[in-house]
Amino acid sequence: MTTAQMIMHSDVACLNVRDTMQTAAQRMHQLDVGALPICDGEGRPVGIVTDRDIVVKCIAHGRTPKTTTAGELAQGAEELHTIDAGADIGDALALMERYQIRRLPVTERGRLVGIITEADLARRMPDQTVGEFVEAVCAQHLPAATSDTTTTP
Repeated sequence: MTTAQMIMHSDVACLNVRDTMQTAAQRMHQLDVGALPICDGEGRPVGIVTDRDIVVKCIAHGRTPKTTTAGELAQGAEELHTIDAGADIGDALALMERYQIRRLPVTERGRLVGIITEADLARRMPDQTVGEFVEAVCAQHLPAATSDTTTTP
């Protein structure tokens, strides 16, 4: 059985709910990632903030990244989905597909121990599994293909 722990990467960093969006952006830049889990004081994940959140939910709304906190903009704060490190990867994929999650925090006894991302799946899963995942989670966000084949002279 392939477990979530076998697929995840364990060198995941997290933000504190009181960290600002400026801190989040700086940490994402340093780590070359586009999202960071947000953890409470005991290492339990309570949300996720993405680089897109910083732009769309903070800057575009006239909020200041220096004062807006991760807790204010966290994705999933009401219903953050996580998976236990020992869970079967099939369960993780089903959860990600059902809720259209691109990043899934992995926990052990409730504490963050890793994260499964699209890149982790692409590197460690069979091509067909990755293709099915992309179709289920990502395809609805892609622009529709056009059948316009008209060319200009």
